Amino acid sequence: MSYLAATELQEALALAGRGGVHFIAGGTDWFPAQAERPFAGDLLDISRIAGLRGLSRQEGHWRIGATTTWTDILRADLPPAFAGLKTAAREVGSVQIQNTGTVAGNICNASPAADGVPPLLALDARVELTAQDGRRVLPLGAFITGPRQTLRREGELVTAILVPDPASGARSSFVKLGARRYLVISICMVAVTAEVTGGLLRDPRIGVGAASPVAMRLPSLEARLEGMPPAEAAASLRAGDFDALSPIDDVRATAGYRREAVIELLRRALGEIGDG
Repeated sequence: MSYLAATELQEALALAGRGGVHFIAGGTDWFPAQAERPFAGDLLDISRIAGLRGLSRQEGHWRIGATTTWTDILRADLPPAFAGLKTAAREVGSVQIQNTGTVAGNICNASPAADGVPPLLALDARVELTAQDGRRVLPLGAFITGPRQTLRREGELVTAILVPDPASGARSSFVKLGARRYLVISICMVAVTAEVTGGLLRDPRIGVGAASPVAMRLPSLEARLEGMPPAEAAASLRAGDFDALSPIDDVRATAGYRREAVIELLRRALGEIGDG
């Protein structure tokens, strides 16, 4: 195995084109996942590629570079619609992990309990993938296909996460349930982004994590809550609204507990949206 470190994007893509290359930036997910197994293939560190780090407002969207850390998210001057993502950033491991771990690494790891995915889903985020032969953009909900599985092809690098410009009145929230307050894997989590106009929800988007093989939006519920006051929307939630979820029993919780917890978490998230 070779350790490689690129300082330019084209250099990284050329190295990736050889095949058998594992990308790392912070490495906070990749290294623990190896446990005691011997490494196979080459390790390509992309953390020194300056153009991949940072947030910028571009025409029609916000660009979150692939090596942008969770601390970068917390420190950035972002619209209120990103409040849920900032809350999630505070929940990712310890401060040391937040200083090193990257947003793109969180989605590429494709854990059902990845804290960054529900708020990014609620922001309608897309994933930019770049290879030597070109670039493509996929919705985040399509990019992650299963636990630890994505549509990233051999030789491709996630270069950015793209978030469409939120409406001026959009707000967001993120609520996570774990066995303790910090340094914990989610039992379940909920993110909401919505406008509140005249006291009514407009274009609500709901992302739920750790309650199905992949974090997911709930479009039928979103449509039902359209035009309702946040408090009324919270009170109207029922078990059938969450039939699309498929939680499991594991060491953290039972499937039944997760189904009940998601309803309560969404009520709290809608309450935060309503409080503004």
